Amino acid sequence: MEYRTLTETEFADLESRILYEDNHLLIVNKRPGEITQGDRTGDECLADSYKAFIAQRDSKPGKVYLGIPHRLDRPVSGICVLAKTSKALERLSQMLREGLVHKIYWALCCAKPEPSEGLLEDYLVRNEKQNKSYIVPAAAHASHPVPRPGAKLARLRYRCLKSTDRYHLVEVELLTGRHHQIRCQLSHLGCCIKGDLKYGAPRSNPDGGICLHAHEIRFEHPVRHSEVHVSAPVPDSWKGI
Repeated sequence: MEYRTLTETEFADLESRILYEDNHLLIVNKRPGEITQGDRTGDECLADSYKAFIAQRDSKPGKVYLGIPHRLDRPVSGICVLAKTSKALERLSQMLREGLVHKIYWALCCAKPEPSEGLLEDYLVRNEKQNKSYIVPAAAHASHPVPRPGAKLARLRYRCLKSTDRYHLVEVELLTGRHHQIRCQLSHLGCCIKGDLKYGAPRSNPDGGICLHAHEIRFEHPVRHSEVHVSAPVPDSWKGI
């Protein structure tokens, strides 16, 4: 299989964003606006860009394998894990389902959360047509809450790390992986993410992204069983805010 030839600038950019690589894993720093895997827009996805990169760097004939155990929303930046072997993909996917991958996000919020740290537990439903999630109340039934049919429990821990005159840096430990979970729960708390028009931000960001960044990930290597602990620098657009 032939992949497109990357320009020198494209190649250097992709290379500079590799955070970790071995025979089984490739972990990269995704930019806001990039898609992790192909969609109906037809835009080149991150996985295909790195397939072309590996083919060119390693003079690799034939097909390059890159599996996608999890996705980041298009406007979100940060750590994106790709699997270079089917064994790594299968095991990583299972680890994600079992909650064995520790993920930390940073969000620039338009208001300071009150209280400044805590645990959020909400039931979320997804509206497919709007591509948006909503928090719904759980009905009381005896001594246990009963979620609305189709609702899924979403859990995260958060704390405000620092504040400026305009924005507040909030660290989020993601405990479940629901659709638009962080965006929806922080908005419900009253501190929507900068640039996130869908969840209440007053204006968009110039790059079309939102200020939500997958900052840190930690897990046991799916094949080698050593600890993998990686962090990703925030986009340049965050600097000076």
